[in-house]
Formats: sequence, structure tokens, C-alpha cells
Amino acid sequence: MKAAYYERQGEARDVLKVGVLPEPHPGPGEVRVRVYMSGINPTDIKARTGFSAAMDHALVIPHQDGAGIIDAVGVGVSDTRIGERVWIFEARSARASGTAAEYVIVPAFNAVHLPDNVSFETGASLGIPALTAHRCLFADGPLFGRRVLIHGGAGVVGNAAILLAKQAGAWVATTVLSESHLEQARAAGADLAINLKKENVAAVVKAHTDEMGVDRIVDVNLKANLEIDLACLAQGGVISSYATGQAKDEISLPLLKAMMGGCVFRFVYIYNVPQDAKRIAIKAISDCLLSGSYSPKIALQLPLDEIVTAHEALESGTTVGKVLLRIE
Repeated sequence: MKAAYYERQGEARDVLKVGVLPEPHPGPGEVRVRVYMSGINPTDIKARTGFSAAMDHALVIPHQDGAGIIDAVGVGVSDTRIGERVWIFEARSARASGTAAEYVIVPAFNAVHLPDNVSFETGASLGIPALTAHRCLFADGPLFGRRVLIHGGAGVVGNAAILLAKQAGAWVATTVLSESHLEQARAAGADLAINLKKENVAAVVKAHTDEMGVDRIVDVNLKANLEIDLACLAQGGVISSYATGQAKDEISLPLLKAMMGGCVFRFVYIYNVPQDAKRIAIKAISDCLLSGSYSPKIALQLPLDEIVTAHEALESGTTVGKVLLRIE
């Protein structure tokens, strides 16, 4: 099969290769998916660069997310799944091979039914961003009638969080880093979009919530936004953080202020979230897909041969939306 891979960690253009590797075959409880779209996430970049951990296999096919069609199943999996369109998540978790290849093997649970009217592009944009967004939003209860602040509404997790929160009946405010991203956040369904660089976020949020603040905050950069978050949070509210810029990042908490506000901090690393919670998230994501309201922003779509360009585009921070590879 055609696949992209690396045998050592480093810069994309130094380590990523495209070549021919042996076709994989499913074991017990597994399915094989013919991949048509592979989604790239920041965690894929971090794995390739060694940000989060050393190489765990001698040869790695990258990427956790993707979409395609099941073409073979292992023992214990019904053969009625053959021919099923699916979206894939955590393909590379504890495995050497991800979705940057014509075929990928995953546990049957990690290949989720993709409705016929949903494109492979959308399917490959779900996975880690949608599951992360759901955990940040719903780990502390339903959202109907609640107020939510989502930082980074133009990013892939932020975009997913807006879509899922609105589907659940929440009022949603979001921050973005430039004027050009405001309309994108509104198009995703945000009730209020705020330019983090130009506006007093806390003042704007309080003005739109009768000074009550928000019940949940989804934060992509807690270290930078902590003061804003505490000023925006309603009594007993929850701040969920899912990203860090440095492996050894640390923050200092104003304990008295957090205590007086009854503040709850939640830290989300989706790979360690219990399977039962992922099952609930998958149901919510599927409902959103079926309603037709899940429409992620696609920033860039390239063929597998251009994986280096795709990785560098995501790593540069200049792309707004999901970066995908076509597996042809």
C-alpha cells in the first residue's frame, strides 16, 4: 500500500517519506479501513517532533483521524460492517500505523458510522477535535440554557465546540485573534464573537450576560487567558483546558479568587478519557451530523504526496481550519 511514514523524529521535510509498505490485516476485534481522507492534528505534529514523547515504534505512519470504507474485519466483528462508511479516531494511539496510508487497522469501536450524506472531508475532521470539544463542554453536565465561552473559535477544536454547544442549546461566546476570523466564528453559530486582541473580553461577556458571566469555558491557552477566564466565569463555573504550548508549562493560580468564585478546573487529554465518555461523545457527534448542523471549516486539502507541505502549513499556525490529505 502507499503510505507516508517516518523512522526518526524531526522536522517534516527531514523525516517524512512517502513509499510502499505491506498491506495490514485485521486481528480479533479490529477492522481494516480503506482510507480516503486523513486528518492532521497538532498532536500528530507533536508526535513527529518529539514534543510529547520519544519514538514508540521503529517506523511510524502518522495521523490519528481519517475517513473511509471498511473493507475487511477480524474475528469477533460482524462482516455486515464490510462496505460501511466510517470516520476514524485515535488510529495511532498505542499503534505504529495511523491514517496517512491507503489502509489502516483500528479497533472496531474506533471506526464510527459516517452517514451517507456526510462527506469524507467532514468525517476526517471529526476525531480528536470533536471528541476533545465534547469532553470540555459536557463532562460537567448538560448545556441546555447554559452560557459558554470558547477561546479560539476559529481553530478546529474551537469550531467543533461552537457547533456542539449550539446543537445542545447553549448560548455561545467565542474569542478569535483577528478581525478576519470573526465572521467565521459567527458562521459556525457563535452568538457573540470577540476579538481577543482588541476588546476587553470580560467586559463584553459580562455586558451580554447581565453581569452573571459564563458557566463553562473551553480554553486553548489557559496560561495566557487565566485572568480573563476568572473574570468571565459565573459562580461555580468550570474552566476546561485542552492544550499547552510547552511540555513543561506551569501556571500560578490566584487561589483566593478561584475559591471565592467556586471555580472548577478541568484538564482534558482526550487519549486518557474513559471509553464510556467517548461513547457518549460519539452519540452526540453523530446526532449533530444527522441534523446537518455539523459543518467544520476545511483550511487545506492536499494529496498524500504533499504531506510535508500539509504538516508545515499546520505547524506554521497560519491555516484556519482543518488540514486534510487525500489518499488516492
